[in-house]
Amino acid sequence: CGIPETLIAALVEAGTKGLTMVSNNAGVDDFGLGLLLKTRQIAKMISTYVGENETFEKQFLTGQLEVELVPQGSFAERIRAGGAGIPAFYTPTGFGTQIADGGLPMRHDADGQVVQTSEAKETRRFGDRDYVLEPAITGDYALVKAWKADEVGNLVFRKTARNFNPIMATAGRITIAEVEEIVPVGSLDPDEIHTPGLFVQRLVRGEHYEKRIEKRTVSAREA
Repeated sequence: CGIPETLIAALVEAGTKGLTMVSNNAGVDDFGLGLLLKTRQIAKMISTYVGENETFEKQFLTGQLEVELVPQGSFAERIRAGGAGIPAFYTPTGFGTQIADGGLPMRHDADGQVVQTSEAKETRRFGDRDYVLEPAITGDYALVKAWKADEVGNLVFRKTARNFNPIMATAGRITIAEVEEIVPVGSLDPDEIHTPGLFVQRLVRGEHYEKRIEKRTVSAREA
């Protein structure tokens, strides 16, 4: 379904430094957020999965990058809560682990020694279960990739692009939507709109998408 390739390329060209990026993953070495890591524009990553990027690994283990790892369900709900104006919520996910107790490595020094770890989070018992208090996530900007939009910013996402893009669009103070097609107002059936234009402040039409698959298993016949 793609990522906002045009917006990421523009951010690379702008050269903005010290960015805190919120993304399910960190891309790969020469694509997606990997391009911003290569130019060392990212200071901190808040993510759930980062295992396909050697540049990320090197920067994290040599003190160039701060990392906050979040369980994927909690990650999605933190963003959704931010967009809904909910400051925090309780979840059972992570209770009894370093997610709740603290101690997860967040930053190393140049020699690879851990110099910063996550802090302990508030916990509370409801009924017969224990829960962890997770803070909401919001951002100055949300860069989202949609399939189609009308001229006032109503968005339609394609397939798995609905996993994170719609909630990201609500959690950004300024949402910039990159789309493959812009159609006249009234062309979209209201029932197929995933994100109302109310949440979109900027609209960009991109072209020539690579839509690279980040990881793919190759059969012996294909090899």
